[in-house]
Amino acid sequence: MTSSFFASLRWRTWGLWLLPVLLLVLASERPLSIPDEGRYAEVGRWMWMSGDWLTPRIDGIPFFHKPPLLYWFEAASMAVFGATPWAARVVVALHACVMLGLMVACVRHFAGAEVARRAGWVLGTSMTFLVAGQYVNTDMMVATWMGVAIWCFARAFMHQGGLHVNWARAGFVACALGVLSKGLIGLLLPGLVLFVWIAYTWQWRKILALPWVSGLLLFAAVALPWFVLAAREHPDMLAYMFGKHQFGRYTATTFNNARPWWFYGVAVTVLLFPWIFFVAADGVQRVRQRVLQQPSNDNGAWVALCWIWVLAILGFFSIPNSKLIGYALPVMPPLAVLAALWWQRHLAPRAWSAWLFGALSLVGIGVASFANHYAGVFTLERSTRGVAQAVVCQVAPNDVLAVVDDYPYDVMFYAQRQRPIEVIQDWAREEQEAGDDWRRELMDGVDFDKPAGAALQPMSRLAELRTNEHAWVLAPRWRKAFRTETYAGFTEVYKDDAWILYRGSPSAAKSPEAAEQKSLRGCEDQRKK
Repeated sequence: MTSSFFASLRWRTWGLWLLPVLLLVLASERPLSIPDEGRYAEVGRWMWMSGDWLTPRIDGIPFFHKPPLLYWFEAASMAVFGATPWAARVVVALHACVMLGLMVACVRHFAGAEVARRAGWVLGTSMTFLVAGQYVNTDMMVATWMGVAIWCFARAFMHQGGLHVNWARAGFVACALGVLSKGLIGLLLPGLVLFVWIAYTWQWRKILALPWVSGLLLFAAVALPWFVLAAREHPDMLAYMFGKHQFGRYTATTFNNARPWWFYGVAVTVLLFPWIFFVAADGVQRVRQRVLQQPSNDNGAWVALCWIWVLAILGFFSIPNSKLIGYALPVMPPLAVLAALWWQRHLAPRAWSAWLFGALSLVGIGVASFANHYAGVFTLERSTRGVAQAVVCQVAPNDVLAVVDDYPYDVMFYAQRQRPIEVIQDWAREEQEAGDDWRRELMDGVDFDKPAGAALQPMSRLAELRTNEHAWVLAPRWRKAFRTETYAGFTEVYKDDAWILYRGSPSAAKSPEAAEQKSLRGCEDQRKK
């Protein structure tokens, strides 16, 4: 009965629709991860709150590490659903669904419905879809638009009646959206994959048939306006974004996240577990056939595209010293297709294969669900979700809220503050010593907007806040450098495992016990009084 259940065509087809539902459920189950999700969600919230859709900002300070497409979508989502973590994550989740849906549609065209459905289940039950597909940063977004571009140009080049110009035009638009997602890689990497594939399959003549004029006009109309307007407002922005944070990160050895050359082998194993082993089997088989000069069932040019897609992008990202697991996301669709093809050729004819496929699908879902839950538990060790409730309850909108020796990316989001938080630090020293961290991020942003630098305060500011009953200071308990003596003269009004909230002017402070017992509902009740 179990085998017939998983073998059911109706279940394999309609069951795919349950995977986006599961994705949206998982997106609601954990706090914002720090720093990425707190940072990127807050930039979108600030954009929505301020109405400034041109300049991305963090704590009121310009933030030009990435182009604004993610923030635009987040701000639009928050306008509909409110400023919640789920509203930020649904943007990424919708892109993951586009990645999944277009892959299934294109594979159906190239290899038939059975392989397409199987590839959909492979990708949809992996951590790529269920975890990375709702993690708030730009990686899934740019991976999706890269994939859309490659699939569109593949459909254009492999059209039986000659090059299909409308698919090609869609590819140009997808490249533009990729550039607006994360910069030049949104154009360069699809171009690299397609160039190698065209050379391998000897399709040079079709390049001349591409709709270059209309395609480039579409690309320019989508990609360029923001860069032009932002550069007029902030003249050094282009050099900073493309020079320091793209070319610089690719070539330098001083940025964070140094990893060995084999890092992406581990990354794709994690992201496509347990299906990655069938890709490995396919790769071993193809190498053996090449070495022994045996005939192969390579399924034509589009399978060559899948392998080139994987090898070109992983090779590109393996060169720099800095490596992140999210950089492997663009190769997940072709890997899912290769796993599905191997299964279809070698295991699908066997009587027990449907049962095994269903069991592995459940394993993938279970692993992703566990990882999502554990990530939430780990995040709580530093999350400001608890202390943010105390901020909402006790800190008036015009009160000063400050933090010492840290910048909690998520507190502004959870507390829904409209006034920047003051970040107290020895900034003169940090100007000389700060590395690739939140300090450098904030200091770089001030170069584009000097008045916004008022949020960065020296250590002497702490003495001023001690005697101000409208001043509140957040202290990170989890930091090894945390010392209670730093906050002498303040009154502790809230404490949890990660953070303490202090208030100036002891005569106006409330007892810690009363503050710790307050909830958002209690705060609302007090306001009604």
